[in-house]
Amino acid sequence: MNTEVTTHTAEDDPRNETILIWLNGTLKPRAEALVSVYDSGFMLGDGVWEGLRLYDGRWTFIDEHMNRLFEAAKAIDLEIGMTRDELISAITETQEANGMTTDAHARLMVTRGIKTRPFQHPSLSRQGPTVAIIMEHSRPSIPRPIRLATVPHLRGLPMTQDPKLNSHSKLNCILACIAAEKAGADEALMLDVHGFVNTTNACNFFIVRKGEVWTSTGDHCMNGITRQKVIDLCHANGIPCREKNFSLVETYSADEAFLTGTFGAQTPVGQIDGRTIGTGEMGPVTTRLRALYKALVAP
Repeated sequence: MNTEVTTHTAEDDPRNETILIWLNGTLKPRAEALVSVYDSGFMLGDGVWEGLRLYDGRWTFIDEHMNRLFEAAKAIDLEIGMTRDELISAITETQEANGMTTDAHARLMVTRGIKTRPFQHPSLSRQGPTVAIIMEHSRPSIPRPIRLATVPHLRGLPMTQDPKLNSHSKLNCILACIAAEKAGADEALMLDVHGFVNTTNACNFFIVRKGEVWTSTGDHCMNGITRQKVIDLCHANGIPCREKNFSLVETYSADEAFLTGTFGAQTPVGQIDGRTIGTGEMGPVTTRLRALYKALVAP
């Protein structure tokens, strides 16, 4: 069994060996769901994607996920070639073909498609987009609070690669994750270009100080759907919440810290740069937000 801890650690499920994957309109066994080496996504990371979570028969916040996907596709001038309803139908088809009712995770990926020659220019992608849906039985199994290490890799400015884009080009975040693992942590805490605490390589980041929930301004982080739901839950339930710049000094002395993402919802952070955060365990505000979020996604 894999003992590595990440924000996406899940229980082993043998059913995932026989999943069917939706690829350009056809359901294929896992071993046969292949794309060309000339595909823009493989060759250049040219594409966008969404992760979705199935709770009790419902794909949670699917409208928001579709909004984000189509906004990202428009931003990179990528024609998906399918309507929102067609994509949702493809997700439902894949879910039913795999007999999934809850605790499933879908990764919906769209690339610019197969190139005529192995070079960068988007005009070389002439065969239309590649659309794939990988759907797995997936129950989070994160045995302890996550350990983070601050890394030199930054969440950049929007004129380089806008960090709000859920793009296939994730090398910056992968390098950040590698640096954190080399430092003995599970994942990376990334700063913004001004040196303020921003996000991790995979999730959005929050701290709790004296009963207040803090997260970044959002200028340099992924426009996380779960992140926004937590902010909304705070405002609706009398929990003070601020989107603001804050430093590592303020982070180290926080009472609690947690991460948000589609897979893990709210994942507690126990240690940052070798410093224990609060008690090192999930704190009362994080616990309350978890309960409020669980109620929100319930049918």
